[in-house]
Amino acid sequence: MLLKNKKALVTGSSRGIGRGIVESYLKNGCEVWGLCSKPSEAKDALENLAKENGTSFHEIYADVGNEEQVTQVVKDALKESEGFDILVNNAGITRDGLSFRMKKSDWDDVLRINLTSAFLICQIISNDMIRKRTGSIINMSSIVGIHGNGGQVNYAASKGGLIAYSKSLAQEVGSRGVRVNVIAPGFIATDMTGALKEELQKIMIDKTLLKRAGTPEDIANTALYLASDLSSYVTAQVIGVDGGMGA
Repeated sequence: MLLKNKKALVTGSSRGIGRGIVESYLKNGCEVWGLCSKPSEAKDALENLAKENGTSFHEIYADVGNEEQVTQVVKDALKESEGFDILVNNAGITRDGLSFRMKKSDWDDVLRINLTSAFLICQIISNDMIRKRTGSIINMSSIVGIHGNGGQVNYAASKGGLIAYSKSLAQEVGSRGVRVNVIAPGFIATDMTGALKEELQKIMIDKTLLKRAGTPEDIANTALYLASDLSSYVTAQVIGVDGGMGA
């Protein structure tokens, strides 16, 4: 078990990529706090999975877009856990639309939830990791944050900003033994992408070299590597898990 006796906080934990990461961590002996906006359908299954692997799962709730709320919940979880070894900032939303038609509220919502929440949570958790001189922070960006995408200027800005933020944070905390890395998924089969029209899904898959959509497990495997001691000399990196879409 790669993460035995370690503790992790994973945001956006109730479905898709977040749930996949939680499942992978639990299977590898990690005790996980999963942060989502409300009680999830996954809670019982994740608690059972934790028991099967001799560990625990704790579901906690906050609107990551609400500074006061998310700050308090994360501080409470930090106190309860007595310190996290791993932080995964995965929570995110989309509010797609062409730039010249985009409402400012759609811009603000995406930046606040996708980028500002990661800053607020990292600020709390990294401070404790620095004190302990160990820790792995994993921020979830996107291929869109690297290459951009028409109709997603707000999402691209939030995910590109997360990359720049993570590289800068890595420079600040590296000498204290804390690593900061980024995963940039491509087209991943989740509830969010499943809502896209079939022809659009086909276009996205055709852009990959492997000619298939990725799975939450594909992302979770990379998150497991970055959380474990296998990546002890890896920091300030952006790892694309995109089937070659960004080639």
